[in-house]
Amino acid sequence: MSFLEKLDWRYATKKFDSSRKISPENLAKILEAIRKTPTGFGVMPFRVLVISNDELRAKLKTASWNQDQIDTSSELLVFVANTDLKKMSDEFFEELSGGNAEKRAALKGYEDSVNNFFGNIPDSEHFRLASEQAYIGLGFGLAAAAELEIDSCPMSGFDPKAYQEILGLPENEVPVALLPIGYRAETETPRPKFRLSNETLFKFIK
Repeated sequence: MSFLEKLDWRYATKKFDSSRKISPENLAKILEAIRKTPTGFGVMPFRVLVISNDELRAKLKTASWNQDQIDTSSELLVFVANTDLKKMSDEFFEELSGGNAEKRAALKGYEDSVNNFFGNIPDSEHFRLASEQAYIGLGFGLAAAAELEIDSCPMSGFDPKAYQEILGLPENEVPVALLPIGYRAETETPRPKFRLSNETLFKFIK
């Protein structure tokens, strides 16, 4: 199948076959696609928790209105937006420089541009910015899974505060989206898809 055919093949899987697990190689490919996500200045103000622990997922299911995807998928990816943009920037440049002060000094112009940009964003907008970047990562993960013919289901139906408590996350790290991945259960019947027509969705301005 072509890439577009695989996007037609994929659907929002409601229940996975819990006996089938994603191979470490394919999981690594999905995570690598997420790592290659384009974000503002490349800083990536989000993190992804890869959860396979059954006991933990049982707790998270209760905070997700008992949706089956949470504990039947092979892995549950939790996209966590970090609203502390200054900290994220500092961590980014520390890793980029390999902790070498001389290399980091050479990146000063780049770092100053990033910090000036973030510094001009009101605190009230930090969550929005970080969430938007996290959703780009979600899209890359979903597309990568489809390319590998691995099922997934992008989800926002959960209680972020309950997730924070269960996962022991600080206040500035907010779960914003979920991507359970695995293989559809045999009892699953994909619903017919409806998408807007090209004429409705796209407006060409020449």
